[in-house]
Amino acid sequence: MPLSGSNPARNTAYQSGALALLFAAAAILIALAYEHIGGYAPCELCLMQRYAFYAGVPALFLALVAYSAGQRAVAALLFGLVGLAFLGNAGLAAYHAGVEWRFWEGPSGCTGSQELTTSAGNLLEALQQTHVVRCDEAAWRFLGVSFAGWNVVCSLLIMWLSFSAMRRAARAA
Repeated sequence: MPLSGSNPARNTAYQSGALALLFAAAAILIALAYEHIGGYAPCELCLMQRYAFYAGVPALFLALVAYSAGQRAVAALLFGLVGLAFLGNAGLAAYHAGVEWRFWEGPSGCTGSQELTTSAGNLLEALQQTHVVRCDEAAWRFLGVSFAGWNVVCSLLIMWLSFSAMRRAARAA
């Protein structure tokens, strides 16, 4: 059912969803810029935290399209799924921040414990080809907070905006 005479961009559900999309797109673009322009190589946990953004940005866009087309129940469902994805992402980012602060151990694949070749002839070659980006060392901090810590903040904000859009879209359905 299309919206009759009302502008969806003036609706608070649409605005919340659009803000969530804006923040999610900006956050992943900033992360990619730090990697490709700034030279900060992501660790295994950093890469895992990007999944919510890779799925969330298009899902938020589709939710806004659905809302504009009058499919408010579909939009509410998509907003809710994105909110859940970013809640999980905030948990993963908090885990990563805890690994950086040495509150707990991280995955063995990205904390520096890597097996080397046992052949003396291939040792130098293996060392040159091996580059482990450690999850337990913050590559950058701003105001004492690492990339992972800022991802917690960003993910919680996107989660809150997505759930807000979901709640408002569901009421309008």
